[in-house]
Amino acid sequence: MKILKEDLKELIVEIIEEEDLQDTDHFVDDLGVDSMMAIEIVAQIEKKYKITISEEYLPKVTSLNDVYEVVTNIVESTVVKEG
Repeated sequence: MKILKEDLKELIVEIIEEEDLQDTDHFVDDLGVDSMMAIEIVAQIEKKYKITISEEYLPKVTSLNDVYEVVTNIVESTVVKEG
């Protein structure tokens, strides 16, 4: 799953234009991500991975580590449902 985290990082870096993104950087507090950027991040992740990130997850998406955890949980639960 290391590849997934790197892919997510690339996607987020492209949107927020911050090359030095660390796994634990808080999007709003550390990087100044605004609501429009946050919506774009979620939209691009949903499109790329063909998943839906429900509203309940949105407050939890505050860093790369959080995004990775949320996407992993959604992908795993989708695989289990389809399996």
